Amino acid sequence: MSRIIVVANQKGGVGKTTTVANLGAALTALDKRVLLIDLDPQAALTATFGIDPYKLTHTMASVLLRSSMPFSRILHPVGANGKIALAPGGIDLAAAEVHLATKEDRTRRLQQVLEKNRVPFDIILIDTPPSLGLLTLNGLVAADEVLVPVQSHFLAMRGVRALMETIWRVKRRLNPDLRLLGLLPTMVEPNSRHATEVVEELRTVFKSKVFDVLIIHSVKFAEAPVANQTVVDSAPNHEGAVAYRKLAEEIANHG
Repeated sequence: MSRIIVVANQKGGVGKTTTVANLGAALTALDKRVLLIDLDPQAALTATFGIDPYKLTHTMASVLLRSSMPFSRILHPVGANGKIALAPGGIDLAAAEVHLATKEDRTRRLQQVLEKNRVPFDIILIDTPPSLGLLTLNGLVAADEVLVPVQSHFLAMRGVRALMETIWRVKRRLNPDLRLLGLLPTMVEPNSRHATEVVEELRTVFKSKVFDVLIIHSVKFAEAPVANQTVVDSAPNHEGAVAYRKLAEEIANHG
């Protein structure tokens, strides 16, 4: 059985895609077989690994809309060592979300895809769009756990409450096995009093559910995808890469 982790936050620019890509790369170093699923119509995760979503014939939209489409048909080997498989996203996911809205099983399409295809991976990481719409709901319903990146800014933290309410609603009505894996402070400005206060507030409210790992703000995270790589692969000694390796170890050891 694969362990399925959805990375979600309705706010954009908090590090969801960066977390999925770098955490995936760090997990392969622990001999985990990793599948990354891009549910975002913007397809930033897909582009991170050098795949042009506009040139793809089939994306996640294909398998969400067509039950006869084999999941393996859309997978691409990616990463520095080719040990990661990517199920790419694309702009067609926006149209797929509209189309799915009329279906009775609209929130369970991804769950059905994964159950039907029984993919041979230890961990599946799902990247979601910056909204609490149908695509994000599909990720929450299909997952075992939710990882929430939270930008270390006061306004970003305020949106966490709405996400938590959505998570508990999904747990009550659609996926009783769903659990909160943890909140990950991201884009932390070193030596910033404001960032420190935000992280402290998160720990006060969510206690042990906030990871000890802090993801610092660094231009390296923006530069690495230019070379179709993650920071974990391109700059393994960088403090951001070290942080994601620590996060991977913590997640792998507490599965």
